[in-house]
Amino acid sequence: MSYFKKALKYAGMIVLAVLAVFILLLIYVNIPVSTENKDAQLGVTFSSRYASDIGLDWKEAYLAMLDDLNIRKIRIPVYWDLAEKKEGEYDFADVDWQLKEARKRNAEIILVVGQKVPRWPECFIPEWVGDDKGKKEEKLLRFMEVVVKEYKNNPEIKYWQIENEPFLNFGICPAFDKNFLDREIALVKKLDPSREVIVTASGEISIWSRSAKRGDILGTTLYRTIWKEGIGYFDYPIGPRFFHLKYFISKILTGNERAFVVELQGEPWVSGYTTNEPLEEQFKSMNVGKLKENVSFARKVGFPEIYLWGVEWWYWLKVKKDHPELWDAARDLFAENSAV
Repeated sequence: MSYFKKALKYAGMIVLAVLAVFILLLIYVNIPVSTENKDAQLGVTFSSRYASDIGLDWKEAYLAMLDDLNIRKIRIPVYWDLAEKKEGEYDFADVDWQLKEARKRNAEIILVVGQKVPRWPECFIPEWVGDDKGKKEEKLLRFMEVVVKEYKNNPEIKYWQIENEPFLNFGICPAFDKNFLDREIALVKKLDPSREVIVTASGEISIWSRSAKRGDILGTTLYRTIWKEGIGYFDYPIGPRFFHLKYFISKILTGNERAFVVELQGEPWVSGYTTNEPLEEQFKSMNVGKLKENVSFARKVGFPEIYLWGVEWWYWLKVKKDHPELWDAARDLFAENSAV
């Protein structure tokens, strides 16, 4: 047998072996899981900015979330471009109000700081910052220092989250620099050593170890149904064991055993801006059945805290479109959760 034929044979064997391993992994991650972590605590991400963008009175929506849904775990972004519209001039009135109302009800807050925080377009950098990378980084660090000093004595703040899915190339953002991320984390830990830091990663397409080794707690997203150009709606062909496997590998590589689901899909993923699409289109990727299924799925992953994504949309459906079904379903889920 010629050298070329031998090489071709070995290459074919390698391809078949890789394919066999892939098929076995696909089978494994789809083996059903029956056990749910019923003790997992539910929370939400709330964006005053997004609530306003979809036409809501965001304070009304926030209070309804606290008092009607009885939510007591909330992830809140601090938007740099809103809090420092002019260099050196800070306006934390909206954040202050949210934290004060949470404190009244003994709610716990994850406060998200950085240039990349929840909601599109992901990065929220003031125009006055300019394009110089070094100067921008120093200005961001200065802003983060102001935020941490402003709120580190607030008892309702449970954790800091530094950036949002920093290793995921998603959104309208500058080039990512992991060394700068390390500087951000070091700064927050130095300013407030009393609190743990969360660093997040995509549940489906990111390598968790990069975030897990930097944070005290790994925060993962968890999406089930997305819309993809050229494909349309697409359900990830994975079960809870996929996340079990990623968690196991992450623990082996980093030693970090703390993990939350910080963003569980509770809102549609459509081709355009969510609320601009017809309701029937929105309901294809999120409805009452899917919301309940997603919470059940996340509980089977087993992490102790689960933060849902989409509370503003639920309220928009209720007050703007006379569709309270998602809001009512969420109320039931949180009522079950508080009874545990």
